[in-house]
Amino acid sequence: MWITKHFRLSRAYSELENLTAERTAELQKLTHRLLRVQDEEKRKLARNLHDSTGQTLAALKISASLLQASCQQLPEARAIVSEVVQLADQAIEEIRTMSYLLHPPLLDEVGFACAAEWYIEGFAKRSGINVRADIKSPRTRLPRDVEIALFRVLQESLTNIHRHSGAADASIHFLHEGDAVILEIRDFGKGITEERLRLIHGVSAETGVGLAGMRERLHELNGRLEIESNARGTSMRATVPLALRTLSVPMETRGVVCAPLCA
Repeated sequence: MWITKHFRLSRAYSELENLTAERTAELQKLTHRLLRVQDEEKRKLARNLHDSTGQTLAALKISASLLQASCQQLPEARAIVSEVVQLADQAIEEIRTMSYLLHPPLLDEVGFACAAEWYIEGFAKRSGINVRADIKSPRTRLPRDVEIALFRVLQESLTNIHRHSGAADASIHFLHEGDAVILEIRDFGKGITEERLRLIHGVSAETGVGLAGMRERLHELNGRLEIESNARGTSMRATVPLALRTLSVPMETRGVVCAPLCA
């Protein structure tokens, strides 16, 4: 009797483990699909903002400028129109920045390294944080999904530094080492508490959506995310293997160099 009961419990436990593994795999597939859809929607939204809303605002500015020229004899009207022109300029700049932050054209045109340099420079200006960057451009373009994953990790990491670290300085290193690319983002702030660090290293939902997204992106690429923190700051290290992946055409055959960074 006892043996039969034990056998039934063992079989039930095994079935439960298999079901859990299946559901976990299904959830990961769904998460990966959601991240891909999210990236594509960001790309579409960025393009629409730039090509549609941006062009509409540019036409508005041109019309306002023409109106301004015809108001030379009406100082009050000229002042109002001048303010409209300034507001149009401000809106154009905000739309342009928003579009580029959603999905920078450099990421598609010349790859991760140039897009990362552009983003880091803009982040430093917006946040006031001094960022030292050592971004080594690979000789070949990385696969598109790797470039997107690395860029999203960079975005999320710098956002966390700005929001939570209290750091005045940060450093970023990117290199192609052996059969992998490595991106390390380090801040010199207050660090993460031990309790929070335990949650981060665990599987709790309390680790946050941004961190979970980074992990899932890297997991899909057979990569890993390592986090270390102490009273001197926090380090996040993303490693993506390339041995089984096909690299793109060498950069030098494309005749492409990293353009001056956008403001």
